[in-house]
Formats: sequence, C-alpha cells, structure tokens
Amino acid sequence: MNVSLPTRFKIVTAFAPKTTNAALTSVPVTLKNAVKAWLVLNFTQAVGFASTPTIKQATDIAIGTNAAGPVCRVWSNLDVSATDTLVERTAAASYALSTAATNMLVVFEIDPALLTDGYDVVYCTIATSAQATDFVSGEWFLQTNFAQATPPSAILD
Repeated sequence: MNVSLPTRFKIVTAFAPKTTNAALTSVPVTLKNAVKAWLVLNFTQAVGFASTPTIKQATDIAIGTNAAGPVCRVWSNLDVSATDTLVERTAAASYALSTAATNMLVVFEIDPALLTDGYDVVYCTIATSAQATDFVSGEWFLQTNFAQATPPSAILD
C-alpha cells in the first residue's frame, strides 16, 4: 500500500514555537472533511511546570461560540530524550504534563463524531505557565476520506 502523509492527511500548524509564558490558543481547524484528527504537541519544559493543553470545540473558525471539547484519547511521552514510547493516558479533553524539566510529547486523538451537534471546529488552549523558558509547538493531522493532491482547507469555514 502506498500511503502519502500529505495526500491522506491535512497538516496544519497548531502552534508555531511559542513560550507558554502567556495563555495560548491554537489555530482552530474544521473537522468537516476529517475522518479523525490528531493534535501533536512538543513541549520544552526548561523549568518544571504542569502545563495543561485543553481541547475545545466551536461552531465556526472564529471560535466565538465554543464549548468544552470532547473526551479524547491521549498519549504522552514525558521525556523524549530517554525513550520514544508513547503511553496512553486516561481519555479526557485535557492533559496535565508532569512538572519535570524535560522535553515532552503529547498526542490527542479527536473523533469528529464525538463533537456536540452544530460544532465542527476544534482548537487547543494552554494556560500560562509563567515560565519564559518553557515552549510549545504543535501540528494538527486531519485524516481525510480519500487521498487527494490538495486536501481542502481546514482553517476556513
């Protein structure tokens, strides 16, 4: 089977590398054309702090009407320099990182069928860590129904 990541998945930058020293909101994405979505977050925790990424849902890309996100499968690796193993955590709309000063990876798996009726947009918020040397970056991976050279935009309603 010949699977190509860019033709089967719409890839969208959720967070360009940013300090978590201020509250953050990711780029929102619509799941109208998605079978499933994953948010992959990379944290650099130079100073230990339990950052807590939280999935939210909204009725449109402007995220004016929003609600708590659906329960998602969550995996994490709390020290990527020591292992490449992702550990499945308790399903939830948020996940609190450990307070260790390590580089961490967090993956949320979002099933569009679990969104509230009328809500087809998801995004992520992260409360301030008050740590200027802690950073996050991340990408959305939206699985499409079929391979296509240019999957439809996920950042437009």
